[in-house]
Amino acid sequence: QVQLVESGGGLVQPGGSLRLSCAHSGSIFGPYVMGWYRQAPGKQRELVASIISGGSTVYADSVKGRFTISRDNAENTVYLQMNSLKPEDTAVYYCNLRATGVNSWGQGTQVTVSS
Repeated sequence: QVQLVESGGGLVQPGGSLRLSCAHSGSIFGPYVMGWYRQAPGKQRELVASIISGGSTVYADSVKGRFTISRDNAENTVYLQMNSLKPEDTAVYYCNLRATGVNSWGQGTQVTVSS
């Protein structure tokens, strides 16, 4: 069973930066996709960014140029570097891993952008 543990959320002022981390344990076989999603109060969960095992990345239009997803295969960790944060980035951020027979979610980490 694959487990995901997120960290790095918090309170930051507009224009600030945060880095989220998602460490996964358990065995993964074959291609996989790891992604960061977010859910603001009263809104649906949405994809923020994803990275596939081959290294290609996808970003939501709202975060392009501000957020960067990356991974450290040796540490089984995926990161989301968030720069130039805006109040509308406030949400609970969730890590997700999908592979054959696997669809795991982290517990979520709160990101609040406010002055």
